[in-house]
Amino acid sequence: MPADDTLDATEGTAWVRAVRRDELPTDGTGLALEVAGRAVALFSVDGEVRAIDDSCPHQGGSLGLGVVLEGEVTCPWHGWHFELATGRNTDGLAACVAVHRTRISAEGDVEVAWGDRSVRPERKSERREGCS
Repeated sequence: MPADDTLDATEGTAWVRAVRRDELPTDGTGLALEVAGRAVALFSVDGEVRAIDDSCPHQGGSLGLGVVLEGEVTCPWHGWHFELATGRNTDGLAACVAVHRTRISAEGDVEVAWGDRSVRPERKSERREGCS
């Protein structure tokens, strides 16, 4: 593991530094970057930091370049919408993106969780066909 990764032994989760909190846009746009070898989109929404996989499942558009409105990001390529909290597509399509937990370190860094419990599972009742 790189030196800026920390492991929470109680959760089995690696927390990986992504960016300083004050580097995140606060104007409804996001930030696309690579975290631990994976393309991630980060957003600051109502004081919370949200992280999802960056690639839209439709044709690979960068969700980090999208615009957030009412907790949903719009893919800049073809307008698909995803809830930042759950990763669900809100256009009625069986598509979703992975959602990752985040935290802010004492130093003001955004850290993204990697590991078996890093992706927030949707409640079974909310799952759509094709989304796991």
